[in-house]
Amino acid sequence: MSEPGQGRGPGTKKDRRALWAWFWFLLGVALVLGYAVRTLSGPPGEAEPAAASLPAPSEGGGSAARSNAVADAAMAVLEHPRLEIAIEGEANGTVVIELFPELAPKHVERLLTLAREGAYDGVVFHRVIDGFMAQTGDVRFGRLGGDMSLAGTGGSDLPDLPAEFSDYSFGTGVVGMARASDPDSANSQFFITFAPATFLDGKYTVVGKVVEGFDVVDAIKRGAGRNGAVIGRPDVMTRVRVAGE
Repeated sequence: MSEPGQGRGPGTKKDRRALWAWFWFLLGVALVLGYAVRTLSGPPGEAEPAAASLPAPSEGGGSAARSNAVADAAMAVLEHPRLEIAIEGEANGTVVIELFPELAPKHVERLLTLAREGAYDGVVFHRVIDGFMAQTGDVRFGRLGGDMSLAGTGGSDLPDLPAEFSDYSFGTGVVGMARASDPDSANSQFFITFAPATFLDGKYTVVGKVVEGFDVVDAIKRGAGRNGAVIGRPDVMTRVRVAGE
């Protein structure tokens, strides 16, 4: 005859402890897998590989153009500040960027401040991914002749900015603020899209768009590998000024 309770199923203390141990183990595995999925599928930051997240160059182009048409028409009656960027290297010429203070007032003011100080003069395009974007603006480590292994990790002496996400879509020639994984970490770096990148919508701050010289943008020296790091001498912004000043 067996002792009272012996051989009973999950009602024993030993079995309950085993079940709880399995429960916590499986919960931990689920949390780790969830974090890994979010990390690997997230949009690119200032120094994160981005190639795995890239859409085809034409993907989403029509929808991006349509979604921006209404905003462009509404803002067309407004007088916007513009940046004039002289570029030298494989690309040679001037790019004009129309800024959108209605969408991102703090970020636009940061770009204007640094341009007026001449902080962007001599800063390179350190990260350029064909079919995606060209990134620049590291006023600390991204200067021509500096250690390019550090380019993309720095910013200005001014504080980081809180995100100013909007409904404006990342179509071709849209200018966005680069950041690290923290949405509130944009500072001085920015990027220009070669093609629609709608997977960035609502995740990166849009500050403007190219209105002149996109052919110059399209000629910027491309980088290599998944992260788009430029090998050798990168193209450089020799002079960045606020138009009319």
